Amino acid sequence: MRPADRSAVHSVAHSAARIGLAAAALTTALAGTVPAAAADAGAPPDPAPGGPQRPYEPDVPGPENLDSLDVTATRGEGRSVTVAFDRRSRTADGSVQAGARRFVFLFDRSIRFNPQAFPTCTAELIREKGVRACPPGSQIGSGRGTLTTGERQEVLVFNAMVGRLRGALVVIPAGGVLLEQTFERASAPYRRDHRWTLDEIVPPTAVPPEERQGTARFELSFGATRMVNGRPVGFVETAARPGTKTKFGLWSEFVTGQVVLPRDTARLR
Repeated sequence: MRPADRSAVHSVAHSAARIGLAAAALTTALAGTVPAAAADAGAPPDPAPGGPQRPYEPDVPGPENLDSLDVTATRGEGRSVTVAFDRRSRTADGSVQAGARRFVFLFDRSIRFNPQAFPTCTAELIREKGVRACPPGSQIGSGRGTLTTGERQEVLVFNAMVGRLRGALVVIPAGGVLLEQTFERASAPYRRDHRWTLDEIVPPTAVPPEERQGTARFELSFGATRMVNGRPVGFVETAARPGTKTKFGLWSEFVTGQVVLPRDTARLR
């Protein structure tokens, strides 16, 4: 084939590829779905890449999740503070939300944690005897999950060691769900506003990824206080003054490969 002919063939092929990509993008937009293996384009980077790794699963086609976040930060005794995350989720096409793979909670740089000052519970104990068997003082948070059916489920959070890492256990007793979170330093792109993260992995199950359903709303608060050597110590603490603007985020990855990062700024109450 002559060079001119090769150039013509290359030009035609390149044009066809661009037309094909444009058509695929248009189809996806009209359908309101996220195509497998294409959802991570331009996605916000992982805030905690050095933590425990989730077993690999290929992306699956599914709806595009549209998430929002509202956070409150309320001072308690001493320097203790309760941080409450309120995540709401819907889909672009009105269908059931795609299931989650990971959530990474990003806390303001002024926030610090004192897990060493609180008793710990273990996943093994909860699975064997239930949450009531956890040591007094080990519960360091609570919340509520709302399913797409409107059903609400209580959520409890316990201080824990996850392997050799400090972290927490998120338990939904009614659903038989137990999820592990680990404390991780925020990665470089986030360090201007955040110091610590809690990295939560939603492990694969026997249910096919495309059939795993997300929640319409998930509320989760972190905060507890106990007396240590005669003074109040918070599981979550801050030296910031009331009225200070504090920044939070919730990096979320779904079975479709879609990644979102809703953020919120809360004035410390």
